[in-house]
Amino acid sequence: MRLKIADFEGLWHVRRVISDHLAGQSGVFTGTATLSPRGDGLWDWSESGVIALGGGRPMSAARRYLWRAEGGRIAVLFEDGRPFHDFAPVGAPEAAHWCAPDDYRVRYDFSRWPDWQAEWVVKGPRKDYTMLSHHGRAAMDHAS
Repeated sequence: MRLKIADFEGLWHVRRVISDHLAGQSGVFTGTATLSPRGDGLWDWSESGVIALGGGRPMSAARRYLWRAEGGRIAVLFEDGRPFHDFAPVGAPEAAHWCAPDDYRVRYDFSRWPDWQAEWVVKGPRKDYTMLSHHGRAAMDHAS
């Protein structure tokens, strides 16, 4: 099954486990994400929730990206429009982003759609962590 960008429209539950190998600690983000069209060919991906790292107090967390359909692929852009990475929404695609001196690599898994995940492995001189994000449709979702 090949997904289209519109298949991601709507509200998602997100649970992200972060394993910081350098600090020897882990954390969890729980919240929601929404993908909605902007009307200019771009889509807003907006996440918000709570993150707890190590033994620290839970904090509010939010981030935004822009998505754009590009020839059967989905381009993910930073909120300011700079390119981040792109992927083909089928199977278990992989992508990478180099942000000197750090290397970001992601593997998506859509095999259990509409549940899906993204696993990021980040390495650099001061970074060595993995983030595994699980996404599932929220009950209140009304997207088609």
